[in-house]
Amino acid sequence: MLVLRSFMILFFSCITIKINLCFPSIPSSLKTLSIDGHFDFEQVEHAAKDFGNRYSYLPLAVLYPKSVSDVATTVNHVWQIGGGSELKVAARGHGHSLQGQAQAHRGVVINMESLQGLKMQVHTGNFPYVDVSGGELWINILRQSLKHGLAPKSWTDYLHLTVGGTLSNAGISGQAFRHGPQISNVYQLEVVTGKGEVVNCSEKQNSDLFYSVLGGLGQFGIITRARISLEPAPEMVKWIRMVYTDFATFTRDQEKLISGQSTFDYVEGFVIINRTGLLNNWRSSFNPQDPLQASQFKSDGRTLFCLELAKYFNHEDMVLVNQVSHS
Repeated sequence: MLVLRSFMILFFSCITIKINLCFPSIPSSLKTLSIDGHFDFEQVEHAAKDFGNRYSYLPLAVLYPKSVSDVATTVNHVWQIGGGSELKVAARGHGHSLQGQAQAHRGVVINMESLQGLKMQVHTGNFPYVDVSGGELWINILRQSLKHGLAPKSWTDYLHLTVGGTLSNAGISGQAFRHGPQISNVYQLEVVTGKGEVVNCSEKQNSDLFYSVLGGLGQFGIITRARISLEPAPEMVKWIRMVYTDFATFTRDQEKLISGQSTFDYVEGFVIINRTGLLNNWRSSFNPQDPLQASQFKSDGRTLFCLELAKYFNHEDMVLVNQVSHS
């Protein structure tokens, strides 16, 4: 027993020595990298949180890149270290993942919003598009493209998300039934692969990588630049909310609206529980001449179903659109 105990102590001591020899060298090796940005090894708590609030993994460091080269250099360095270190890399946009996808336990989180070097460029013509950084927010793309009378074909209902973040998932939107999700409206990508190589890809160039990265949850590469399809922006938008208490009616109407040829340009459905008088803050569409209709709609504490609709139109169509919406 004494011999066995001595052996076990020696065995675990060797493991401890091996771990201590391997892992403390990782931070110092990262510090030696020649990059334009910088690593933060102290203030890393924010990178262990996301929108889902279900997982929290502290990284070893957070990289704030100023160039695509910074991202490529870091990823290549981790790849050169090898799988024995178990050092992981995760790209983080605005932190809206739900399952901890943008976290890296004892790894490196790359803050994509700090990525610089690519100025947003809007190209007009018969097939307009915009070239943007993977860390750019969709709200900024919309604002910039509107200056040229253009807008993205498909976007999420919340626009303070990064391009690389939504394209790594899918980018489901209220326009998806017409144009597909955001990943269906991309012409070209610049990607940093798992080996740290910077590769351009599209439908015709490195297509395997192109289709793997789009919706690939960051497992096939980090999106550092994207060329996104645009379309002429409407002059005006009619926005409507319809609230349902019956799920079957809600889904039947939604299917009818998305299958029609000339209905709405944006259709999105969601579920709410009216615990705080939410509907009281929404502008009512009840006929003011019929107060009984409004009083009969009792929603407090109920599970409700809502359709958000939008119709794009120009000034000369305003009278017609208003007539249709009130019919």
